[in-house]
Amino acid sequence: MSTPSPILIWFRRDLRLSDHAALSEAAQSGQPVIPVFIRDPVVDSLGAAPRFRLGLGLARFAQSLADRDSRLILRSGDALETLQNLIRETGAGAVYWSRLYDPDSVERDTRIKSELKSQGMTARSFGGHLLFEPWSVETGSGGYYKVFTPYWKSVKQRDVEAPQPEPSRLVAPDEWPASETLADWRLDDMMDRGARIVGNHVDPGEDAAIARLDQFIEDDVDTYADRRDIPGVDGTSGLSDYLSLGEISPHRCWHAGLRARHDGKSGAETFLKELVWREFAYHLMHHTPHILRTSWREEWEAFPWETDPDHPHAVAWKQGRTGIEFVDAAMREMYVTGRMHNRGRMIVASYLTKHLMCHWKTGMNWFADCLTDWDPASNAMGWQWAAGCGPDASPYFRVFNPVTQLDKFDRDRRYVRRWIAEDQDTPGEDALAYFKAVPRRWGLSPEDAYPSAVVSADEGRKRALSAYESRSF
Repeated sequence: MSTPSPILIWFRRDLRLSDHAALSEAAQSGQPVIPVFIRDPVVDSLGAAPRFRLGLGLARFAQSLADRDSRLILRSGDALETLQNLIRETGAGAVYWSRLYDPDSVERDTRIKSELKSQGMTARSFGGHLLFEPWSVETGSGGYYKVFTPYWKSVKQRDVEAPQPEPSRLVAPDEWPASETLADWRLDDMMDRGARIVGNHVDPGEDAAIARLDQFIEDDVDTYADRRDIPGVDGTSGLSDYLSLGEISPHRCWHAGLRARHDGKSGAETFLKELVWREFAYHLMHHTPHILRTSWREEWEAFPWETDPDHPHAVAWKQGRTGIEFVDAAMREMYVTGRMHNRGRMIVASYLTKHLMCHWKTGMNWFADCLTDWDPASNAMGWQWAAGCGPDASPYFRVFNPVTQLDKFDRDRRYVRRWIAEDQDTPGEDALAYFKAVPRRWGLSPEDAYPSAVVSADEGRKRALSAYESRSF
């Protein structure tokens, strides 16, 4: 009897073995399974920190496959051409993958599926990156949701498939195709010296993701609603980079949240809402893909933001040297850990777009380069929400005061002391690590004096409100 033709599993942002519909379907067929990751132009367009984090995730995922007598085949080049080459080399009769939803990936995947099918291949895409396919959630009139609360109400009672177990066995092919070497890809190059600092705060892989979820549900979800806004404590789920790379599925997180809610843990409902907030971002990206490029509310395209990303105010913001402690602490947390507390993200975005009057795209693009948990939909929606030009039922003229916000959420200044070294007699390791992580060309030292505010909270608010009042929305 001849050996069944292999199935290529094209991994992208789904670096896990459990709750993986495409992988489970292939494993259940009994045919040989060849896991593949392709470094194509979509991958190469990633910013420094996301590329670095991807490299760590790929290394851990490749080891997980090796532990199960399988392999991750690495190839670089155009995705369609690479898949066609692998099909010729292996005799594969099918290609499976998990769906992505950003416009570039949709265009690429649609073209590939059409071309492979025209050549007589089986090409199938599966869900798994989201709880709900973006097109499956509709308003009563058949349109899409533009405000989060109605969206949440429409999906919160939906049945969500339980996570699937890891396949018990992956059949290996008679002969493995050649693979490139991950080290040769040098995915950490753009991080320069920051890679060593940020790497200390990353624990990649599916096992780490599951352990983090379990620990959060056991110890922290009960107080999540109250502590998630306090940046000086470990009160968030810490799952964002795992979800971004698909090292854990949203289904697993959802069902863990449901169990916690059933057990009476008071913060579980808020955790479920945060998972749906991520879904809402993808819902909007699917229906209004311009959210990634231009103002979601088109009337804001003419708003007079400062568009120069190298404007002195934008540079001070990027460097975490605005003289506004909450803003600077949050920016420095990002350079040291690769992530930023959720409350900090709101404050730094509001300060850049409203107090400094810099374009939201300056911030969005900077985050896309610096966050290890970067996600295209969440990043774009978050920035537009903060700037006032995005989907938000609240008035656009809401301007967070970064000083009173600090008094409210960091009363003892634990967060500020952890991340800002200047003017401290004995700054901590994390505060000093900032100076080891940022570009040398910035010429920054912990011996520098902490700067005065480039724009004070009161002055910035007045400027923003004046700009709003001079225009009609």
